[in-house]
Amino acid sequence: MLVMGIDPGLTTTGYGLVRGGGSPQAVVAGVIRTGTTDPTSERLRILHEQLLALLRETGPDAVAIEQVFTNANRQTAVAVGRASGVALLAAAQAGLPVFEYTPTGVKAAVAGDGAADKRAVASMVARRLRLSEPPSPADAADALAVALCHLQTAFVEVAS
Repeated sequence: MLVMGIDPGLTTTGYGLVRGGGSPQAVVAGVIRTGTTDPTSERLRILHEQLLALLRETGPDAVAIEQVFTNANRQTAVAVGRASGVALLAAAQAGLPVFEYTPTGVKAAVAGDGAADKRAVASMVARRLRLSEPPSPADAADALAVALCHLQTAFVEVAS
């Protein structure tokens, strides 16, 4: 199974493609950035186009997206929600099933602790994918973590 993990954000959206199996393997990871001075509508259009192209180019079997969490900064939560909606739309347009996971669920699945910090999650992502160092930037590491979370969850559901 090939899973595209997405960590949505208006300024920076992380993506990570992981091939499942006995030992998961990172295929590609990176970020899509939009200009902070551009109008929101333009940033969302760019994000949509790039995500849709990435999904069509890489051909995953499923998309796993980190759900929007409640943030003390309402403006940040709204921006992340908009980016998440664009990611959901791109996945639907690519004809892919979408699975959403909470940030604490991703951390618990990957690092064994729902309260793990970003550094601990990135370190466990590197360890589980047998990478020489934690993925960078953090948004790409988070996206790989979301993909790993789905692979782990999908395996548990199939095994039960």
